[in-house]
Amino acid sequence: MSQAGDPKPRVMDWTGGKAYLPLLEGPPATCGMRSGRVELKAGEEIGEHSTGDHEEVLVMIEGEGEVRVEGHPPLAVRGGQAVYIPPQSRHNVRNAGAPLLRYIYIVAPTRRAEAP
Repeated sequence: MSQAGDPKPRVMDWTGGKAYLPLLEGPPATCGMRSGRVELKAGEEIGEHSTGDHEEVLVMIEGEGEVRVEGHPPLAVRGGQAVYIPPQSRHNVRNAGAPLLRYIYIVAPTRRAEAP
């Protein structure tokens, strides 16, 4: 049974002309998930930031890039791949020279499953 303020199904258009386009911005629209579309031109980067108490998936749509996660070797990525970034990870995404690197990010609060 749905209650007032519960998240509702919806369709989101991610084809806008902005380089950074939020799709889901957390409560009350979701239970905590955030998502958006990013477009980086050749040589651009998103800027180093931390996942904090969240985990993140980057779904690469097109282009080629590099994901740097603190304490790990750089990850070369391209359209058709996805990258998982664990909680408490400082990271950055950079376009490695393709005309356009386009990806969707999905960020969710960490909640560890209990062992069976």
